[in-house]
Amino acid sequence: MGVLPMQIIRSSTQYDVCIVGSGAGGGMAAKVLTEAGANVVMLEAGPMWDPVRDSYMFSWPYDSPRRGAPTEKQQFGEFDAAFGGWTLDGEPYTNAPGTTFDWFRSRMLGGRTNHWGRISLRFGPDDFRRKSLDGLGDDWPITYEDMKPYYDRTDQLIGLFGSKEGLPNDPDGVFLPPPKPRCYELLIKQAADKLKITCVPSRLSILTKPLNGRAACHYCAQCNRGCRTHSNFSSPSVLIPPAMATKRLTIVDNAMAREVTVDASGLATGVSYIDKNTSRENHVRARVVVLAASACESARLLLNSKSSKFPQGLGNSSGNVGKYLTDTTGLSVSGFIPKLMENVKHNEDGVGGMHVFMPWWLDNKKLDFPRGYHIEPSGGRGMPTFGFLGGIHNHIRAQAVEKIPTRSGYGKSLKDDYRRFYGSTVNFAGRGEMIPNSDTYLDIDPAVVDKWGIPVPRFHFKFTDYEINQAKHMQETFRAIIAEMGGRPMTEMPTRERLYGLAAGGRIIHELGVTRMGNDPNTSVLNRNCQAHDCRNVFVADAGPFVSQPDKNCTWTILALSMRTSEFIVAERKAGKI
Repeated sequence: MGVLPMQIIRSSTQYDVCIVGSGAGGGMAAKVLTEAGANVVMLEAGPMWDPVRDSYMFSWPYDSPRRGAPTEKQQFGEFDAAFGGWTLDGEPYTNAPGTTFDWFRSRMLGGRTNHWGRISLRFGPDDFRRKSLDGLGDDWPITYEDMKPYYDRTDQLIGLFGSKEGLPNDPDGVFLPPPKPRCYELLIKQAADKLKITCVPSRLSILTKPLNGRAACHYCAQCNRGCRTHSNFSSPSVLIPPAMATKRLTIVDNAMAREVTVDASGLATGVSYIDKNTSRENHVRARVVVLAASACESARLLLNSKSSKFPQGLGNSSGNVGKYLTDTTGLSVSGFIPKLMENVKHNEDGVGGMHVFMPWWLDNKKLDFPRGYHIEPSGGRGMPTFGFLGGIHNHIRAQAVEKIPTRSGYGKSLKDDYRRFYGSTVNFAGRGEMIPNSDTYLDIDPAVVDKWGIPVPRFHFKFTDYEINQAKHMQETFRAIIAEMGGRPMTEMPTRERLYGLAAGGRIIHELGVTRMGNDPNTSVLNRNCQAHDCRNVFVADAGPFVSQPDKNCTWTILALSMRTSEFIVAERKAGKI
């Protein structure tokens, strides 16, 4: 006698909305929908997480024998507020032969919003109409003017600091005062000004003044650990609490979504998920389904949601689910700056991130690549922890060129070198736009499943000359800034064969575009309201709907677009359309 299939545990409750995912998009959707009166269930693939109770704020490196080193569970460091990384036990993914894409996942309430860099940039007017400007990629079905009210309200709800600059494609927001630049940032600003590179106060969602009952940042500079005072943005700090306060949000943690279920007419009926604590399959019923599981996870869910009505996967009648995958381009260069050696000890109070940044400042029509990048500087005298001044021999080699006396060795002389070089390094990270191409997408691997039997995604990834030439420009620019500061790069210029040091796809953790929005159902998955063309009660509220990958971090647009989508759902429900 064969083994009988395990019975699916079906909920008797029918919710108004089921949201899959609790990060930026899911958290915003939960807040908007519950406050509008909807009864919402949220499925989160990881455990509950409370920044007050669970964060690692104020932990000293010596509190752990590993001094904060990465672990399998926390791959950005054991004090970092991200459970997960590019590999998860029992949750594989595959790469097509000859390609590399590293898929980052954070399994916990709030997802990546707990540890991200809080860089909160609006997309600009040109970013929504790139094809009209240069013929590459596609235009969005919405404009900056459509998004501006939602950006404004996101600013007012969450809070961010910045400065009014009037840059045409880097729109100003509703800003709190920015913190003052640190010593090394003033030197960076001087060098950038001489090179005619725009350098302005950064725009981070960290409070410099109290806002909406949340305290101002106290400058412990540990934003990636989770903030006990709720002074920076994370979904568990800002979005989940007001949703819970309505008494209309039910959170189911450790719930690994398997598929969106549909009825005979093709409308979604709910979501099937695996209870990771029991390995039992469960089903929640809902009138509306909102996928906000992160772009690639939401695409995987749609592709795995096969039925007689949707044999290619839900929302995939055009074959576009999984296509148009992009990640932000990225690389970094560090430089040794002699004038920062043996510096006067001083207070470097500030937020857990940069106080200045460089938005794109050039005209691509005069360059050999079509899209730009912004620059994120770092440096200073941060808390020494695991890996502190690793590769100190590179400092010694760089300073030897400057004929600075060397004291390298062991014991006291080595400790003296650590003290001398402490704070003498700056780093420049480029974050640029990748243009979608036909060789870069995800599909479902026909031969591999995860530990719960759910088919996994297979990634196909390729950079083109557009991104490779952009990377070369990044390298040359960063080295020019270091030279202008009187320093020397810590590494040699990478070759074209090494893509000029371009990080592998997925490593910048800005993957998006795999459930893109558009007016034409033949070339897009969703309409301009992030509603599936094929199924009117399914929506996507993460970065999957994005049509392009501008040279700005994507979280602020995820938040604003989720607010817009959620308010559309509210209106459609009131009209009796869904």
